[in-house]
Amino acid sequence: MPLDVDTVLVPVDGGAESVNAAEYAVAIAEKYDATLHALFVAGEQVSRRVESGEVSEDAVADQSEAFADDLRAVADDRVPLDVSIALGFSTTRKMTHPGSVILDAADDLDADFLVVPRETGDDSSAVLEKAAEYVLLYASQPVLSV
Repeated sequence: MPLDVDTVLVPVDGGAESVNAAEYAVAIAEKYDATLHALFVAGEQVSRRVESGEVSEDAVADQSEAFADDLRAVADDRVPLDVSIALGFSTTRKMTHPGSVILDAADDLDADFLVVPRETGDDSSAVLEKAAEYVLLYASQPVLSV
């Protein structure tokens, strides 16, 4: 049975490994003539600062938009690219963590394929490294972990 892919989701956190994952996601989207959606997942410190009002959502949006420009360069008009932002943690909702945020976004977007970075370098606060195993265990879609 051939794989039918209309939407590829790649969660990103602004690191170099996110760009690498995006390159794989672009290749998959291009092969299947699919759209690519990059989900910028904000880490715990940023999420806490947004929830407390210390950092505005607009500031986080500006940071993610700067990284989105890098992703647009990777996509290079080969595939349609959409970008959104999600807080990877919550101080008020117990079950909110990067893995659940990614899977919820995949369901909301009706994503058919996920590409997640599994290593995020030396930065111990990296968001997606913590989420990769969860996504691999619980995703109902095919997942490529790079």
